[in-house]
Amino acid sequence: MTAYFLYIFIYLAAAVIAVPVAKKLGLGSVLGYLIAGLIIGPTLGLVGDETTTIQHFAEFGVVMMLFLVGLELEPKSLWAMKSRLIGLGGLQLGGTTLLITLIAMLFNQPFTIALTIGLIFALSSTAIVLQTFQEKGLQKTEGGKGAFSVLLFQDIAVIPMLALIPLLALPELVASNAASQGEGQSHSDSLSVVNELAPWAYGLVIIGSVAFVTIGGHYLSRPLFKFVSSSGLREIFTATALMLVIGIAALMGLVGLSPALGAFLAGVVLANSEFRHELEANIEPFKGLLLGLFFITVGAGINFSVLSENAILIGVLTLSVIGLKAAVLFLISLIFSFKGSSKWLLTLSLAQAGEFGFVLLSFASQNFVLPQDIIAILSLVVALSMFLTPGLFIFFDRVILPRYQRRGSQGTEDTIDDKGTVIIAGIGRFGQIINRLLVANNVHTVVLDIRAEQVELIRKIGTKAYFGDASKPDILHTAGAEDAALLIIAIDNRETAADMVKYAKHAYPNMRVLARAFDRGHGYRLRQLGADYVVSETYHSALEMGAQALRSLNVHPFQVERQKMAYKDIEDQQNDVLYHAWIDDASGERIDNNYLKLFVELESLIGEALNTELHDTHSKVKGWTPPPKGHADSFSSAQEGGHPEVRDN
Repeated sequence: MTAYFLYIFIYLAAAVIAVPVAKKLGLGSVLGYLIAGLIIGPTLGLVGDETTTIQHFAEFGVVMMLFLVGLELEPKSLWAMKSRLIGLGGLQLGGTTLLITLIAMLFNQPFTIALTIGLIFALSSTAIVLQTFQEKGLQKTEGGKGAFSVLLFQDIAVIPMLALIPLLALPELVASNAASQGEGQSHSDSLSVVNELAPWAYGLVIIGSVAFVTIGGHYLSRPLFKFVSSSGLREIFTATALMLVIGIAALMGLVGLSPALGAFLAGVVLANSEFRHELEANIEPFKGLLLGLFFITVGAGINFSVLSENAILIGVLTLSVIGLKAAVLFLISLIFSFKGSSKWLLTLSLAQAGEFGFVLLSFASQNFVLPQDIIAILSLVVALSMFLTPGLFIFFDRVILPRYQRRGSQGTEDTIDDKGTVIIAGIGRFGQIINRLLVANNVHTVVLDIRAEQVELIRKIGTKAYFGDASKPDILHTAGAEDAALLIIAIDNRETAADMVKYAKHAYPNMRVLARAFDRGHGYRLRQLGADYVVSETYHSALEMGAQALRSLNVHPFQVERQKMAYKDIEDQQNDVLYHAWIDDASGERIDNNYLKLFVELESLIGEALNTELHDTHSKVKGWTPPPKGHADSFSSAQEGGHPEVRDN
């Protein structure tokens, strides 16, 4: 028992040290885990033979990840992406398998071995790619959606691959290894319920298992979760969520299907469940830990003796696999008309081999399809290609993406053939609302944004927008800044927003500048640079959310509005005082003792004002008409009557 505690401590300590360092260096958490495994395994030798066993356990993190992915996909969403799923995924898998199989046959490998190698290397790493997409916020990009379609098709394709591989067994391997391999196989068979079944019976079992997961997940899971949640014990709900995922994985394994696919299918079935978010919250920590452990075992499992004896061969094979897969993916991106950096994101993100490659290698060994010397080399190629994947993402971030951004800012801006009363810089969520209000009141706007994908999206919904960098003086001039009444800065870059305010007030003193600020300090800086009006992006939404919280607690709407007004009045009155204190501070941090003292006073004044309004029955809210008499009673009874919740999906 002590030995297991020691191994667990070593793995966790390596992750705790290596991952934060890798993140701070911009390398990403996945590369941090791989480096941690490399250090405690082949480098220092702190872990050894138990790595393979732990890796099989850690592979359950992939199962959990696909369950969470399924929770994010409603069945109708999955059906809507069928053309891209089959088109992108089918072309990638088929093209890569065919190309690698042909090349392996050119090097005198038998067809069965060549085909198995092609199938193994056609798969990419779902774990690494989706984890990295989530960290970098790339899931919603065109390239990210395309990569997800390919990965999803690959995961589904693992099932027929597992069915095909036993048919590719080499007679000489069966003859020479039957005795030793037979014992291991019989142990494995004891955990299967389909090995002795006739083909037609096996098909019925498969169909029945999938139907049970689909139908049972829909109709049986809800009563179960309601029963468990009624206990009010969070740990029991967590246990139920784990039981569900583990049970489905075990069922799929017993009938010879992929546990990951079963978990994904269950996630899709539960995507519309009211317990979806609770399931995500409970599974996510386990998924993160197990995936991290899986990546550590990949790094720790690198065999330096085999690597040193075949260094050139393994290096050439690894780079060749990455290059061949990248070539196929780039061609597919052109066929499907991926634009700009999206085609490179699709190409580079999926160029590695994947964790299911280890599963297929193990399965090929059990079924006498590949010799052990080839398996040892291919395992290193799979591991090294995964190890290089974070580097491909870094290359995309630091070389490819800036290149397209520079190209956009130097010569491919749209020709701005329009001039408006108002220029809006930034058409994200913040800028869109402003633009809608202005356009609805027949105000002519010129909308600029540096993100080509965002501009394209906005155009699709009927809003006129231009691709261009509004922080460049020539772009502002072309947009008609000389005659514009307003410049609205709604971008999400602090420094660029400050530079734009400074330039606009200097070059166009008659144009009013309205700017979006991140927080109080940023707002004071923009005001200091000359902005005519500054609003913190979360101020009004937070105030409205607080008001809604009071209404939800049955506080009379009239009282809520009075307190909102009191809060805003005090904030407006004290804002100048705080601003001048901020200006007077020469420390650079803008939070000296005087400023802090004034801020504490502001908090006290707001508290006193809200207290006064709470007990003042004679104050009036200007510009707001109170609801009719009896509104509070009807509101309260509506709350108690259990009206169905309205959710904004």
